[in-house]
Amino acid sequence: MEATLSAEAYADRINGLYRRVTMRIIPFLFIAYVVAIIDRINVGFAQLHMKTELGFSDAVYGLGAGIFFLGYVLFEVPSNAMLYRIGARKTFTRILVCWGSVSMAMATVKTPFSLYVLRFLLGVFEAGFFPGILFYLTYWFPASRRGRATGWLFVAVTFSGTIGGVVSGAIMQYFQGIYGLSNWQWLFLMEGAPAVLLGVVAWFAIPDSPKHVAWLGESEKELLLRELRREASTEATDKHHSFAQLLLHPRILLLTAVYFTLSCGAMAISFWLPIMVHSAGTYTMLQTGLYSSVPYLVGMAGIVLVTRHSDRTLERRYHYATCVIAAAVAFALLPSFAGNLPVLLALLSIGVVGIFAGFPLFWSIPHQFLSTATVATGLALINCIGQIGGFVSPAVIGWIKTKTGHMDNALYLLAVVVALGGVVLVLSVRAPQGRNTIASPRESREATGHTGV
Repeated sequence: MEATLSAEAYADRINGLYRRVTMRIIPFLFIAYVVAIIDRINVGFAQLHMKTELGFSDAVYGLGAGIFFLGYVLFEVPSNAMLYRIGARKTFTRILVCWGSVSMAMATVKTPFSLYVLRFLLGVFEAGFFPGILFYLTYWFPASRRGRATGWLFVAVTFSGTIGGVVSGAIMQYFQGIYGLSNWQWLFLMEGAPAVLLGVVAWFAIPDSPKHVAWLGESEKELLLRELRREASTEATDKHHSFAQLLLHPRILLLTAVYFTLSCGAMAISFWLPIMVHSAGTYTMLQTGLYSSVPYLVGMAGIVLVTRHSDRTLERRYHYATCVIAAAVAFALLPSFAGNLPVLLALLSIGVVGIFAGFPLFWSIPHQFLSTATVATGLALINCIGQIGGFVSPAVIGWIKTKTGHMDNALYLLAVVVALGGVVLVLSVRAPQGRNTIASPRESREATGHTGV
C-alpha cells in the first residue's frame, strides 16, 4: 500500500504514526523519571530537620547521599541485561516498586549505617531505570527520531526540581508531628509512594514492544517495524568489540573524566541547593521549597534555548565549555553572596542552566567518535564510571563543611573541577574530520588491510 503513496503522503503517515507512539509511550516514562529524580534528591530537603533530629554530621549525611551512586554504578549493567531477558513491563514494574519501597523505608532511618544501607539499595534498584528507558526507546524510535524522545528525560530532570522543591517544602512545613512522625519521615513516605503506584501501572500500561499493543493496527505495526529495520540495516554488522579496548582508549578516558566533573556539579546542586537557600535567611520550609524551585524553572527555559542554539550551529564542545565555565563562575561567587537571596538565586539559576544544559550537549559528543559497533558499550562505560562523581561530590563537600564549618572552600573546589571539565573537553577532544575515530576491532582491521586475529 505504501508503494502507491507519494513521498509526501508517506512522510505524513510516518510522522502521524510516531506522534501516536510518542503520546502513548513518552508521558508515562516522563512522569516516572520525574518521580525518580525527586526520590533521588529529596534527601537534600530532608536534611533540613533529619540531620539535627538524628545527630548526623554533614560528613555522615553527605556520604549517605552520595553512596546512592555506588549502588547505581555497580548494578546498572546487570539491571539492563534483565530488561533484555524478561522484557520492559516486568523490568519497569520491578524497578519502580522496589525503589519506591526503599524510598519509603528511609522514614525508618535511625543510625548512619541504616542511612548508608538504604541509600545504597535505592541506587541498586534505580540503577537500570535511565539506561533501561534509553534501551526501551530503541524498540519504538529509529536513531533519527530517538534524540527528540530522549530529550524529554532531560526536561524531566529540571521539571522534577521545580515541582519537587514546592512539594517537598510543603511537606516539611505542614506535616511535622502528624501521627507522631517527623516531617522528614512524611517526606520519604509521601514521595516514595508514587513510585510504587507507578510500578503497578507499568504492569498494565507498558508494552514490551510494538508487537504487543492493541492501539496499533497490524499495518501500523508492520510500518513501524519496517522503519526500525530500515535504519538498522544501514548500521555496522560487527557487534563484537572489546570492552578492554574501550576502557583504555584515551578519548574514552577523557570523556569519562569530563562526565565525572559534570556529575559532581549536578549532584552538588541537587543535594546542597535547599540548604543554601534556607541558610540565606529566616525562611519557612514552604518558602525554602518555593525559592528552591526558581533555579530549576529558569533551568528548563535555559536548557531549551542552549540546546536549540547548539543544534542550529551544529557545535557542541564550545557550547558545553561555555555552559560549565559559567556554572563554575557562579559556584565560585556563591560564598560572597550567601546572605543575599536574590543574587543567590540568580547564581544558582546560572549553575542549574550551565550544568543541566551540559548533559544533552555532552551526550551528543561521544557519538561522533564511536562506531555503531562500539557505541552501546562506549556510552555505558562513560555513564557508569562518570556517575561516580555523584558519590564523590556530596561526600567531599559534606566532609569539608564538617571540618571548616562552612561550604566556601567546597564551592571553590567544585568550581575548579567543573571548569576543568570544560577546558579538557575543548582542548583534548577534537571534532573528528569525517568518519568516526574510534572504530570497532573489525573496522580497524579493514582500514589497515589486516584481517587476521
